Amino acid sequence: MTAAADTHYDVIVVGVGAMGSAACAELARRGARVLGIEQFDVPHSHGSSHGETRIIRLAYYEHPSYVSLLRRAYEMWHDLQSWFGEPLLVPTGSLDIGPEEGWVFKGSLQSCVQHDLAHQVLTAADVARRFPGFLMDRDAMAVFQPDGGFLRPERAIVAQVQRAHSAGAVIHARERMEHWSSDAGGVTVHTSRGRYTAERLVLTTGAWIGDHSSLSDLAVPERQVLGWFQPHEPDLFAPERFPVFNLENERGRWYGLPVYGIPGFKIGRYRHRGEAGRPDSFNWEPEPLDEQMLRDEVERSFPAAAGPVMSLRVCMFTNTPDGHFIIDQAPGHPRVVLASPCSGHGFKFAPVIGEALAELVWDGRSRHDLSLFALDRLTSALAPV
Repeated sequence: MTAAADTHYDVIVVGVGAMGSAACAELARRGARVLGIEQFDVPHSHGSSHGETRIIRLAYYEHPSYVSLLRRAYEMWHDLQSWFGEPLLVPTGSLDIGPEEGWVFKGSLQSCVQHDLAHQVLTAADVARRFPGFLMDRDAMAVFQPDGGFLRPERAIVAQVQRAHSAGAVIHARERMEHWSSDAGGVTVHTSRGRYTAERLVLTTGAWIGDHSSLSDLAVPERQVLGWFQPHEPDLFAPERFPVFNLENERGRWYGLPVYGIPGFKIGRYRHRGEAGRPDSFNWEPEPLDEQMLRDEVERSFPAAAGPVMSLRVCMFTNTPDGHFIIDQAPGHPRVVLASPCSGHGFKFAPVIGEALAELVWDGRSRHDLSLFALDRLTSALAPV
């Protein structure tokens, strides 16, 4: 295909995954002339926005200040699924499980108390009676929050892109950004297919954000593997009987979801095998050790689900040093906004982050408190790109 003509837009969004698709939709709905650029298909399975189901939860042990953003995200997910006409958010309730003084249980309970969220504190025996798919450590505690559930990531991105299209946005897939520049007059983006100019640029490139900005030392991609295992007792792992969960124990921090979309109970381990590097260097094929690590935990904590493996998939987390997001202006480039990385817990926030990005680049400021995600918390001496 020949190179595209030099075309001017109000805003270019590079990376049309969770955050980028939401930003395209929100900007287009505000009347902006929007170009979205994605190096892979839309949606795709090469980044952090795939895997059939993704957890959403209000009880947020990572930091209580996320809860106000989550409340708005819930509103926006419900609005999007109403517009799209099919379920995107499936409620199951959520369990945050761990030692009584551990980060997961204690942080979840703090969020519930601080934000007056409906919740119940459960012992291991309580969980076993109510949700028999779980086999908790005897001294573990759990917070059950009824608003938790899961999102359908691939369909959610489709919904956001279709909403962006309906509002006039242009989305280019299979087009890789090669480099960008900005000056007082605007921004220029060079891709594998052409050259584009705009008033503003939004970078939501996930694991590739370090290649496109000065964040290479602050945004570290990490290989993750998700596993789906056939339950011996499938009814115990249906959405109406098995809540999404986060589990902290001596073997690590785990997360999982009920059977939905494809066969099998889904489980993953935060930080998996600790494999950090550039995204193009990872092995995207699951390995026997990946399965064994996940299977060992299924056999210990979810023995009724420890049947044959149904599926293994590789994805990526892109981690900041403190585990919080980066949503800020690119250092030295007032026309460029960064929204990444999300350290493995960002998908649930996609619509509200899209809204915040649209407000930042279109209105000049956001109604949302984004101070937790400011870049200068990590460094005050970043050089311009």
